[in-house]
Amino acid sequence: MPPADAQTRFAALMADLSGEPGVSLGQRGKKGFGSSALQVNGKIFAMVSAAGALVLKLPRQRVDELEARGVGRRFDPGHGRLMKEWLSVDRCTPDECRSMAREAMRFVGGAA
Repeated sequence: MPPADAQTRFAALMADLSGEPGVSLGQRGKKGFGSSALQVNGKIFAMVSAAGALVLKLPRQRVDELEARGVGRRFDPGHGRLMKEWLSVDRCTPDECRSMAREAMRFVGGAA
């Protein structure tokens, strides 16, 4: 997913999810990882990486499944260690992105 596309998708997710209980964008005064991320109850569930990719926090098994399907790959924040519960999305339709972001929000927020 090209960086501009990831930014567009992320903006659409912000618009769609910002009214959900506990959802906020970033934290004032915070810089670096997740500083402009979507959060639920203060925990990051979606962001655009420094490389310009849409990144979602999902259960490890779900990341494995989506990676096997070619939807994305494990997120590498740049220190050479892949993050097991983070998916860097390579391709998704707007509906698929919305669905995966809601799944990430529920996962991080502790809802089934």
